[in-house]
Amino acid sequence: MADAVLVTGMATQWRVAKWRPRRTTLLAFAMLSPSLLFLALFTYWPVVEVAWQALHNQQKIGGPQVYVGLDNFLKLFGDAAFRKALANNLVYAFGTVVPSLVLALGFAMALAKSNRVNTLLRALFFLPVLIPLVAAASIFLFLFLPNVGLLDYHLAKLALSGPNWLGDPDVALYSIMGLTIWKNAGYYMLFFLAGLQAVPADAYEAAILDGAGPWQRLRYITLPYLKPTIGFVLVIGLLNVVTQVDHVFVLTKGGPSDSTNLLLFYVYQQAVESYDAGRAAAGTLVMLALLLAITASSLRTLERSFGEREA
Repeated sequence: MADAVLVTGMATQWRVAKWRPRRTTLLAFAMLSPSLLFLALFTYWPVVEVAWQALHNQQKIGGPQVYVGLDNFLKLFGDAAFRKALANNLVYAFGTVVPSLVLALGFAMALAKSNRVNTLLRALFFLPVLIPLVAAASIFLFLFLPNVGLLDYHLAKLALSGPNWLGDPDVALYSIMGLTIWKNAGYYMLFFLAGLQAVPADAYEAAILDGAGPWQRLRYITLPYLKPTIGFVLVIGLLNVVTQVDHVFVLTKGGPSDSTNLLLFYVYQQAVESYDAGRAAAGTLVMLALLLAITASSLRTLERSFGEREA
């Protein structure tokens, strides 16, 4: 009986000691506390404020905040301009991320071997990444000027007439896509260059001995090994699609006829031009939800890719 009580007491004492914070845990939280404090102040607290703002409305500047529930979200989804911006963002995402990834992979495969020529070409392809987006948009503004721009100048030499690159609603969004692809392809190339270093040379040698052609080696060796890299670059590309809007400010300001209006620029219009902070906050939360969904799905894809690699 005494032994049983002793064992029970030891088990209870062990359970209590198990939940006691260790010195290393306390030390870790103490060292992380400055970062956690800044993260809470500048990341999570602003999100809470935006969520609160999305549920309230302000009749006039400096006036009291009135609780309106989900009214701002109903107005947001009922706004044709918001639906147009959402559709534009979807087209813009597909039209920039996919070509950028294909170009980046092609550049990386062509420049995978290290020599002086490839090093120079890598630097040239990476150069657009070093140019700020506003400056790049200013350069493309000169290229897209109707009749006198550099693009129309060279087309005229070929007896061709180009469209109004930024003034035609059917063309303007694709012009901005061209700028985005030019700006991002070199950046994504670096990740693919790093990913190609992990592809074993023995796999290529065995495939060549088996008579596999270039496309077969790409499909059955290169792409499977690059799955984690593709997933990671895809996350970065989709995040850039939602968060980059400087070029829209410089080139079109959302026009003509809202043909280049993207979600982030729509939020800016509601907050700064229309002074509708509630609807702008609701649009921000919708963008945040899209970013979280994109990130979560992409991370899940990455986990599956790593799981397949280990298997």
